[in-house]
Amino acid sequence: MNTILKRIDPRRPFTITAAGLKRITLGAVLEEGASQDDVLRAAQAHQHGTAHGGGNARPRRTTHAAQRTLLVVAHSDRGSLDEHARQTLAGAALIADAHTQVALLVLGELKDDAAALGADKVIEVASFDRRTFAPESELQALAACVAQFSPAHILIPDNATGDGDLGRRYAAYARASVATHVVELSASHVGAYVHAKKSFATRALPDIVLLAAGAVDPRLPFIGAGEHLEMPFVAASSKSAGDAYGDLGIEEIDAAQVALEEADFIVSAGNGVTDVGAFEKLAGSFGAAIGASRVAVDNGLFTRDKQIGATGKTVEASVYIAFGISGAVQHLQGIKDCRHVIAVNLDGSAPIVKRANLTIIGDTQATIASLIDAVALARTSRSQASTPATVAVAEGVAA
Repeated sequence: MNTILKRIDPRRPFTITAAGLKRITLGAVLEEGASQDDVLRAAQAHQHGTAHGGGNARPRRTTHAAQRTLLVVAHSDRGSLDEHARQTLAGAALIADAHTQVALLVLGELKDDAAALGADKVIEVASFDRRTFAPESELQALAACVAQFSPAHILIPDNATGDGDLGRRYAAYARASVATHVVELSASHVGAYVHAKKSFATRALPDIVLLAAGAVDPRLPFIGAGEHLEMPFVAASSKSAGDAYGDLGIEEIDAAQVALEEADFIVSAGNGVTDVGAFEKLAGSFGAAIGASRVAVDNGLFTRDKQIGATGKTVEASVYIAFGISGAVQHLQGIKDCRHVIAVNLDGSAPIVKRANLTIIGDTQATIASLIDAVALARTSRSQASTPATVAVAEGVAA
């Protein structure tokens, strides 16, 4: 069987697997003494099973008793882990051996399936999330969790939304060894670019690993145990610590003023959108940023700074709704890092349908009008203090 090696970035560190060039090998859990051929065959078998609908029956990563722990720490956002946090959790699961458990400390509420993401133990501290600024309290919560598990290593996303700051604070607090902006991860070492990315350096796996975005493929060939633990002392420590900082809250701005590269929710218009006014009204109702395809921009419906695609902006939104966009390869390139893509199109065979997580086959303008009505209904029901069930139904229609 010939393997096609697809190069993404030749300057970035990689390992060669049966699936192509990957920064971390996504192999199956094998018995001790297995050969590299066994690893390749297992990876090929996993690929074959996923392609034929067998991806849902993933095995447990390990059923052995845990003798050591890898701890992953991340903030949640509206009950979910973002892509960077998922990559960090997957990285911990991939380098864990059969006798190592992966514990996940979530700062905030978690509604995701932690087992599917690779976690064996889950500690949820719902009093924290990304909208709360309480660095000292978070530090004490992390210290309490470390005291309980005594992890061999701690892995944290290296981002600018709280996780990276917490990792650096804890490294200073515990006087622990730390590696930042890590782009290569294995069970024995980490790697990062140095000297303005002119050189690449490796070192032994430190106490704390701050992982850069895009370093790990979060799609795992196995699942974790996903056991949720009640740890009141962690929550208590988070509440008892007195912060020397004041939380001034989050300044809300108009979604239209948010740069598309930074927007978390984007509605995008293509040639199928004929009523731009209704489309902009829907974007305002959703609180979403506005994007457009190249065709819509060329037709003068939107300004050039709204264009999304290879010749426009590359976006990483959590939710991207494409109205009347067929999905040319250039446009798909611009949305490749979006987490959830929803397509509204009359053509069920359009390229955007293959990329979308959810597709609505129907008239674009009619769908826009229905969504506007559904959002208005949900807000009216909430303002009138209707029953929770009524509000849930209305919001479900809006979604």
